[in-house]
Amino acid sequence: MRIAFVEDALSARISARLAALRSERGWTLEELAGRTAISRASLSRLERGELSPTAAMLTTLCAEFGWTLSRLMAEVEGVPSTLVKRDHQMTWRDPQTGYTRRLISPPSGQMRGELVEIEIPVGAVVRYEASPLPGLEHHIWILSGVLCLAIGQENLRLEPGDCVRYLLFGPSRFECEGAAPVRYLLSIVRP
Repeated sequence: MRIAFVEDALSARISARLAALRSERGWTLEELAGRTAISRASLSRLERGELSPTAAMLTTLCAEFGWTLSRLMAEVEGVPSTLVKRDHQMTWRDPQTGYTRRLISPPSGQMRGELVEIEIPVGAVVRYEASPLPGLEHHIWILSGVLCLAIGQENLRLEPGDCVRYLLFGPSRFECEGAAPVRYLLSIVRP
């Protein structure tokens, strides 16, 4: 029961922050729907906390606001900026794909980097249509499992110990291949 309550509370804070970000810009739901191709009805339900956002939705919205997903998560979680103890590292689960992301070192103040642990279940695919910030620097280090990564037109197969680094400008796709979930560390550096 406690886990469900924590997830509900986190979803409520995400919903409230997304509504505030839209309001801060003076955009109507219709304007944001036009900018993101997410329906007005879905945006309304999301802001009221009636719809759990998927990773794709959150990334699309964050991109429109000029934020990373980690920045949104860190802000709604209120994580301390210097020492981030394990029990303060926020974990979020995508309701659509089951992928989880734990903010090990969230963005804070003048620090431009983030460290995130990602786990993607067997057979799951996570797609992003665009980078939330053009030129976002990614470093991925595979801890376990096999990740098939598509960055633009390039397709890579990564195994434990492999590391890939790139600047993200366009679409990307992350797919767990094999009999076990893929787990990796993602280092993000804002341009």
